Amino acid sequence: MLMPKKVKHRKWQKGRTRGVASRGFELAFGSCGLKAMQTAWVDGRQIESARRTITHSLKRGGKLWIRIFPDMPRTRKGQEVPMGGGKGAVEFYVAPVKPGRILFEIDGIGADEAKRALTLAARKMPMKTRIVTR
Repeated sequence: MLMPKKVKHRKWQKGRTRGVASRGFELAFGSCGLKAMQTAWVDGRQIESARRTITHSLKRGGKLWIRIFPDMPRTRKGQEVPMGGGKGAVEFYVAPVKPGRILFEIDGIGADEAKRALTLAARKMPMKTRIVTR
């Protein structure tokens, strides 16, 4: 599962993800990519699941770039813990995604194969996505 090796602050506040992506919104490496159309927190497990789906679909052909990384810690308190007692322990890490952000890029395979692989990966994402090409 994806997670940072080291973090400056162990626990963060939630914050808000407003606006559209001001960076990472154009294809930089591949010829076909998966673009987010909504705001969401993408979990490290979801990224890994989509990556496995794409690589399985590529069948050792082409190249894949993952353009997001989960570096924001999410905390959770125990199951039956009463109110108070401070903030919970870090459970997992998420990547805050704004609309327009490119999530994955593929190159080195046919357009129809790339579209099929990205469609399967889009089902693993917690938001609406769109497939974009050069």
